[in-house]
Amino acid sequence: MRARSVLVVLYEGVQSLDVTGPVEVFAGAGAAAGQPGAYRVATASLGGGPVRSHSGLGLLADADLAEAGPVDTLVVPGGPVGERPDAALVARIRELAEGAERVVSVCTGAFLLAEAGLLAGRRATTHWAHCEALARRYPDVEVDPDPIYVRDGRLATSAGVTAGIDLALALVEEDLGREAALLIARHLVVFLRRPGNQAQFSTQLAAQVAAREPLREVQRWIAEHPEADLSVEALARRSALSPRHFARAFAAEVGVTPGRYVDGVRLEAARRRLEETAEGIEEIARHCGYGTPEAMRRAFVRALAAPPAEYRRRFRPSHDIRPSHDGEH
Repeated sequence: MRARSVLVVLYEGVQSLDVTGPVEVFAGAGAAAGQPGAYRVATASLGGGPVRSHSGLGLLADADLAEAGPVDTLVVPGGPVGERPDAALVARIRELAEGAERVVSVCTGAFLLAEAGLLAGRRATTHWAHCEALARRYPDVEVDPDPIYVRDGRLATSAGVTAGIDLALALVEEDLGREAALLIARHLVVFLRRPGNQAQFSTQLAAQVAAREPLREVQRWIAEHPEADLSVEALARRSALSPRHFARAFAAEVGVTPGRYVDGVRLEAARRRLEETAEGIEEIARHCGYGTPEAMRRAFVRALAAPPAEYRRRFRPSHDIRPSHDGEH
């Protein structure tokens, strides 16, 4: 079996985890799948010298980027975005991309791909904090700020930092199969291989923490009891407010309505159970407050474009899953 070549671009100020995350996935995937040598991973910088990462960590390049030959997968990690990138670096990325089977960016590496003209007319993403800047600087790029990674033909862009691991795992699954991706994910103690259309933010991260203790307590209660009655009336009683006052105060302090917050928490609770347990779909739906498997299925399709069984299939081996008898396929 021919080894697939992976070249990771290094430059001054690069984000170290954008480099090491995908490198660890590709470097370990072959061995984890019983196919040592499946990938040939190398790093390269202009001139071949060491670079200093954004965190101050020194990284040694394997080769001079100017001398690198054709590669199967070109990985462009993120780095500083305040100024226009180095013209020579951009030109070399453009040249290498022409002959690559796949071109991948991690985090703000999307700015380098856009500067090279590779994202023109394409859909792409980057770290949520820089999506607006990417769209403003490169108006010919269709920037989607929500997903953790986006595939558009042979080009793939990912969100901030650890999303590069998710994207690399998706590419390993494409090359070596789902079991190989699961094995390396577990080896790296990555508890899930998130689908690309999963949002960059969790509900708790995206929402604000309420300023007042009664509302913060309600947020904690929701997270700990997704199966409970979480109607506005029930939550208002817990906060000792009228339903009308509670709904207004919650939306003002948390940034979303109580209903949307509850929907997000229940979806995340169901996702975690699908990822980490062998419970059946009906049991999970009951524990997470959906009432019926069909209600949970509709929520998953609406938010993740995949029903629960399909979501689970992406990162749990079939022998880990308890047979379902609720009609979910």
